[in-house]
Amino acid sequence: MEYTRLKYEIRGRSAIITLSRPEKHNALDDLMVAELGQAFTHASRDGTAKVVILRAEGESFCAGADLAYLKKLSEYDFNQNQRDSQQLMKLFLQIYTLRKPVVGLVQGPALAGGCGLATVCDIVLAARETATFGYTEVHIGFVPAIVMAFLLRRVGEGRARELTLRGHTISAEEAYQMGLVNRLVPAMQLDEEGERLAQELADRNSGSSMGLVKELLGRIHGLSTADALDYASNLNALTRMTEECKKGIAAFLNKEPLRW
Repeated sequence: MEYTRLKYEIRGRSAIITLSRPEKHNALDDLMVAELGQAFTHASRDGTAKVVILRAEGESFCAGADLAYLKKLSEYDFNQNQRDSQQLMKLFLQIYTLRKPVVGLVQGPALAGGCGLATVCDIVLAARETATFGYTEVHIGFVPAIVMAFLLRRVGEGRARELTLRGHTISAEEAYQMGLVNRLVPAMQLDEEGERLAQELADRNSGSSMGLVKELLGRIHGLSTADALDYASNLNALTRMTEECKKGIAAFLNKEPLRW
């Protein structure tokens, strides 16, 4: 499939989705959101890919909404804005619930909707020297509504309140300290470290198990302790019956090397 706002490639056992509007700081518009949805659908169905890497070209990861796109939105009626908002919501949920690990590589600013993209990735690596993060919507009379459900899960309510009420930009180090970022790496090594992590996930772990872990994380949040444990125990029992679990246990018991 041809894309105009991004690039899609398979490298090893990873699907690499690259935001490719560097002249616009990879800003989001309706076409970018639609193409991202198509690319992640492709990655979910791509049998050669066990891991997805989301990265960007240029000096910025994603600077939020494109200015021309914002102007168009300001002229929409409620129904048009609702349809457009649901498109972004579906993209965030798609990334968050994808049955494959999604590794985000952030260099430069990740702001507003761009910060939302980073937030819904499973593991985020950030360039120590250049990455910055901010939910800056309140500065233009907007709200970071869609990302809030995911941000609360990632950093907790106290930090989410400060980040979204102040709308300030924080450094990669600050983002790491609060759990928004999983690891800091030198900017020059960001792609290399991202691909190394993706290869580790693909080589060492069962694909079905990683998908079920993501399902478990998404489902048990908000359940009562009893309901969460009931769901988890049923999933545990079902997982034991999968072919990959049987293969893994047999290899472990026989002390055989296992490459997934």
